[in-house]
Amino acid sequence: MANIRIPGFKFAGVACGIKKSRKKDLALIVSERPATAAALFTTNRVKAAPVLVGMRRMRRGFIQAVVVNSGNANACTGARGVRDAEAMCRAAANRLKIAPGLILPSSTGLIGVPLPMEKIKDGIRKAARVLSMDSFAAAADAILTTDRFVKIASRTCRLNGKRAVVAGMVKGAGMIAPHMATMLAYIFTDAAVGRDCLRAILKRSADQTFHCVTVDGDMSTNDTVLFLANGACGNSPVRRGSREEKALSKASEAVMKDLALKLVEDGEGGTKVVEVLVEGARSVAQAKRVAFTVANSKLVKTAFFGSDPNFGRIMAAIGYAGVPIRPERIDVAFNGVTVVKRGVGMASREKKAARVLSRPSFRLKIHLHQGEGSASVWTSDLSYDYVRINSAYKT
Repeated sequence: MANIRIPGFKFAGVACGIKKSRKKDLALIVSERPATAAALFTTNRVKAAPVLVGMRRMRRGFIQAVVVNSGNANACTGARGVRDAEAMCRAAANRLKIAPGLILPSSTGLIGVPLPMEKIKDGIRKAARVLSMDSFAAAADAILTTDRFVKIASRTCRLNGKRAVVAGMVKGAGMIAPHMATMLAYIFTDAAVGRDCLRAILKRSADQTFHCVTVDGDMSTNDTVLFLANGACGNSPVRRGSREEKALSKASEAVMKDLALKLVEDGEGGTKVVEVLVEGARSVAQAKRVAFTVANSKLVKTAFFGSDPNFGRIMAAIGYAGVPIRPERIDVAFNGVTVVKRGVGMASREKKAARVLSRPSFRLKIHLHQGEGSASVWTSDLSYDYVRINSAYKT
């Protein structure tokens, strides 16, 4: 795996015994100076303790360090959970010699179990000792739960003649749904960026990436996306509406799209990545609604797994999406192989379409022929392994 370095940031990933597997389960991420920060959190009304603490921390708009544990979500743990999340921050602050208010906590894993705080504190001590610019991948490994592989990405861009790096890491494989997914995502840049500008870039990029993926339609209690900009590259701060904002936005969105697609690729039990593209809707909102309805249909997803171009399931999902349609206008195709034309199934094309569906990735294109709105959503198939993984997750 290619090493990623971001000037002004150090990383660590260690094992402290939260996971029975003894795999890495605690990450520490530190900026050499307080970084401008923007964040998005789960919209689930049941929020984990670290999310509640993190939301308060973000009011200042500056974060210098992040401490993340995997294997335990610290969710549905009441007042104790909040105290433990704050204690994580204090323990890290003591080791890093910075204010606890500059540290954001994150947790992921099993819900309803108190954090093993002695193990957490020991992990923070170990992580602080091995912080390094070269440990980006180790930190990304330490935040994983049911993930099959580490998910990282990076880009560079030019800002006022300076070379800036944008890089990110993400975890997530199940409970993936928009706004947000069951994910922890951390994006970093050594660019100097105004706070309002960073917020705008994060929201715009997330809307086009993290908010366009689904694995199972479920939403987690712990989702967090954090974007830190520490200014180490020495550029003039990026402002709203500038040419530099466009350049940084392009690089940030590219990183987040790479990460979002890796979430789908690593969907629990998934074997395929499918783009569901809806065109010809009356609005973008209606296109996205149809796309998500099809992408989340369990019958459609199992057909993907079986390489079965079952256009009846797709048409049915379009019909219950809650969007006004004219069935007799709808076209459906897999990688250009049309299986529905003007609302009528083309059974003669099914064998050719089945060959497309046997591939590890393909596009399902739906044209409604009602307007100019379009949207893409990325999803995975639904396999036997999804049930196996999730039926025994706690036991």
